Amino acid sequence: MIWKTLKVGFHRLGSPPTFYRISALISPWLWAGFALCTAIGLYYALYVVPPDYQQSDSYRILFIHVPSAWQAMAGYLVMAILAAIALVWRIRTTEIMAMMCAPIGAAFTVICLLTGSLWGRPMWGTWWAWDARLTSMLVLLFIYLGIMGLYAAFEDRRKGARVACILVLVGVVNIPIIHFSVEWWTTLHQGSTIRFFGESTMHPSMMPPLVWMTVAVKLMFGAVLLDRSRNELLEQDRRKGWVRQAFGGDA
Repeated sequence: MIWKTLKVGFHRLGSPPTFYRISALISPWLWAGFALCTAIGLYYALYVVPPDYQQSDSYRILFIHVPSAWQAMAGYLVMAILAAIALVWRIRTTEIMAMMCAPIGAAFTVICLLTGSLWGRPMWGTWWAWDARLTSMLVLLFIYLGIMGLYAAFEDRRKGARVACILVLVGVVNIPIIHFSVEWWTTLHQGSTIRFFGESTMHPSMMPPLVWMTVAVKLMFGAVLLDRSRNELLEQDRRKGWVRQAFGGDA
């Protein structure tokens, strides 16, 4: 019964007109939440939290670096779930959303790598080190780019999405490698200092801005995903009746 209900729900949301209307309603709220959380997070990060006793003010980049790193990995898991649903149920809007996750995840991965380099230069004395965490994050970027390239290589978007979804599922193996790399190998990168469900070694005053910025990044991911998916759907269906009807016959 539950399986049947979920299947019906997925297929209803998979209707292009329904998806377009729902995403158009949700997206502005996500953007508003992102703006609010970012403002609060940056205020705490820049004006409330004191300098670190070892790293001084340079550590403040972690409030961008860490949420971006988490979202780069979380975005891939979201993409993998969407890809699995798309392959099993052949829902086109889910295929589109899975493919639109790739450029967003790639952007967060780039932000993670760049901010990590900026943070690593004064801490490690180098912009880059081929340690396990950094290398596996770079591999994640290449996987994202490979998915984007594979999807774009097919003139038939649906066929391209299905092939790329298979690559998405294969690439999931890199996520646990990233997460456990600091435990499996000796690296320059510090181990886990932040635990939301256990004792954290980070100073308690640093947690509020980190939480606010993490929520902000996730809201931004959702908003951009819905906007990009809606635009891609319009591009694919621009000659269909529901698009003309939605735009008063002018599409």
